[in-house]
Amino acid sequence: MPLEISDDDGDLAPRRRRRFDASSPPWYRPAGAFARILLSLAVCIILGGLVTSYVLVRNFLERDPRFRIAGVDDIQATGFNQVTRKDILPAFGADIGRNIFFIRLSDRRKQLEQIPWVEQATVMRILPNQIRVVVKERTPIAFVRLGSEIELVDANGVVLSMSPEIMARHHYSFPVITGIDPRDPVASRRARMAVYQQLIRDLDSTGQHFSRQISEIDLTDPEDARVLMPEQGADILAHFGDDRFLERYQRYQTHIAEWRQQYPHLSAVDLRYDNQVVLEMAPSSGGAQAAVNATDDKTVASAGTAASGSGPDPAKPSPAVAEPATVAHPASASPATEHKPHARADRSAAGERARQKKLAEARHEEWLRSLRNHRIGTGPAQ
Repeated sequence: MPLEISDDDGDLAPRRRRRFDASSPPWYRPAGAFARILLSLAVCIILGGLVTSYVLVRNFLERDPRFRIAGVDDIQATGFNQVTRKDILPAFGADIGRNIFFIRLSDRRKQLEQIPWVEQATVMRILPNQIRVVVKERTPIAFVRLGSEIELVDANGVVLSMSPEIMARHHYSFPVITGIDPRDPVASRRARMAVYQQLIRDLDSTGQHFSRQISEIDLTDPEDARVLMPEQGADILAHFGDDRFLERYQRYQTHIAEWRQQYPHLSAVDLRYDNQVVLEMAPSSGGAQAAVNATDDKTVASAGTAASGSGPDPAKPSPAVAEPATVAHPASASPATEHKPHARADRSAAGERARQKKLAEARHEEWLRSLRNHRIGTGPAQ
């Protein structure tokens, strides 16, 4: 007879499931009231300890004399050439006797970068009680004429003052720039200086340093770099535009001797046009103009007007030097005939560049001497 065995596990399973389903609450949400009180006290003690530690550390750092700047000797500075300690110390005048942890370094950096010669400044804390300043100075790349004064200027158009004695000591040899106004926006001055730098790079790209033959550059119009070229007897104003500087300079040097011989009163040369060069005479001779073919040196127009179909491109700006009204070609001017080589021009062309270089160097030295004498006689520039 078969035995009947009862299954007790069926009664135990629901009991076990109920036991495991009733999970305990997390530690930050205790079930009992006493546990909640203990947790609140622990949180208060921790927060109180953190606040107390902060106050103690702050009072320690603020009142401990080891972290105070005792004097100007605790302010270190490096990277100086033109800038001196006397220039930077006013920015830290209010920090003498102050704790180094309560000095706003970003404010001091901005103050230092207001000094014209300072391009970039870094200010650091050196424990326990020193401030270190690292300065990157601006690099002058040209002289700039401001009224009757001559100063230096950097790539951003920032005017830099320097005494003539220090200028002579550095042996700077830059062209003189006009058309830079310190009151203009920085972006405007930077754009003009970009044209100047491109002009110098192009002229020196062959390694012959043609830029040394330039006397003065007018950047009033950033789309037309007007260069004063030193020539024997009189300087010539050359319009180089804003590109293709080397090509236009070589065209100028190739033909200037012939142009000057045919037009003794030549005062300006406009090289901005592709197919012709516009020559302008001095106002004392009537201010007439002549358009010369850029490829075969043929005079295609004169008296300030161009022949039909061969004038300047209408898209090009009108010559900036054409201030005198258009007048009839004076009788003394050369007729509009084809240029032919002149024996005298051929003989002098070989030494023309050497003479121009010597003339430019002599004028530069004379200018430095006159500037030094002027400042010594009138006192330092303000």
